[in-house]
Amino acid sequence: MARAPVSKTGGWGFESLHSCQGQVQSHSQSRSQIPSHLSRKDSVSHQVSRRRLIQLTAAAAGLTLLPSVADRQAFSQAPKTVRFIVPFPPGGGADLLVRVLAEQIGRNAGVATVVENRPGAASIVGTEFVSRAAPDGGTVLIAANSFIIHPFFKKLNYDPLTSFAPIVWLATSPQVVAVNAASPFHTLADLVETARAKPGELTNASVGPATTQHIAFELFKLRTNIKMIYVPFNGNGPAVNELLGGHVNAVMANYAEVAEHIKAGNLRALAVGSPMRLEWMPEVPTIAESGYPGYEVSVWYGLFAPAGTPASVIDQLGQWCRTAMLAPELKPKWALQGLEPVGRPAAELAEHLRKQQEEYGRVIREANIQAE
Repeated sequence: MARAPVSKTGGWGFESLHSCQGQVQSHSQSRSQIPSHLSRKDSVSHQVSRRRLIQLTAAAAGLTLLPSVADRQAFSQAPKTVRFIVPFPPGGGADLLVRVLAEQIGRNAGVATVVENRPGAASIVGTEFVSRAAPDGGTVLIAANSFIIHPFFKKLNYDPLTSFAPIVWLATSPQVVAVNAASPFHTLADLVETARAKPGELTNASVGPATTQHIAFELFKLRTNIKMIYVPFNGNGPAVNELLGGHVNAVMANYAEVAEHIKAGNLRALAVGSPMRLEWMPEVPTIAESGYPGYEVSVWYGLFAPAGTPASVIDQLGQWCRTAMLAPELKPKWALQGLEPVGRPAAELAEHLRKQQEEYGRVIREANIQAE
């Protein structure tokens, strides 16, 4: 059997341990063979050396069994209870996602989990609460696109890029451009051509204003050089109802909000904003492949801790979340909610936020989007 290598960090590996044990055994066997002419001082020195080797051998054996200092610190700092703050009302996409996630983490990691809704001021109340929480990993925030959008329109007591530590990119919710099934639009090109021929006559609706869907459709209008009238609603549900009644021409909405209507034949999906076609309706093309390469829009969900949370705690929380999000047994639950699990690490989430901030800022300026 191959021998384990000697530690390159100066610590005691198995090879060093075997070496010490061999030396101790050698000294033990030769103890009675000390020549009679050796002085008492030499004999005492010999015995001291032998005791030292025994001590080193014991230390080496202990070091091979104990975890590293970093491992012990990470274990001791990991929260025993994780409180997930949802800055939205119960029953929404973020709330449902977190409840499934928290239950899975509790089952996998053996930690207590609590889900607490703190809605208000379009998610600002709950977000600010977490920004002021103790940076120990015990209180975390689920956030979505509004996390980055709000600073363009409101004065906040926190900065999304500096007041929080990203933990993990949890999931995305694909966006769908849909029309009434009785409309003459069968492709995205049909909608664009009609809007160009009749500038300012067609309407597009979504939750808004100054929301993910509003900004996404304004970006689409900039890319296609069309003019459509934007009709804001308090939620995507009311916007979809107006589309079903034939009162607006198109909506941009979460897949889960239009999926059943599409399956029932009441609405028609023209395109999806995801980079690839959806597994749930592969016949519907992406906006990018419909003639607008690079166009991509989705609602993303990320998990954040207060700034200053130890890196070891962030890593542990991220590991728990990635394992839960990508668990095969949860795939049907995510599909039912219209979610695509992501499970990407903190660094990728941080980079995504930076890019979104730049793109949102550009579209908000060019389209002159107002919050009211």
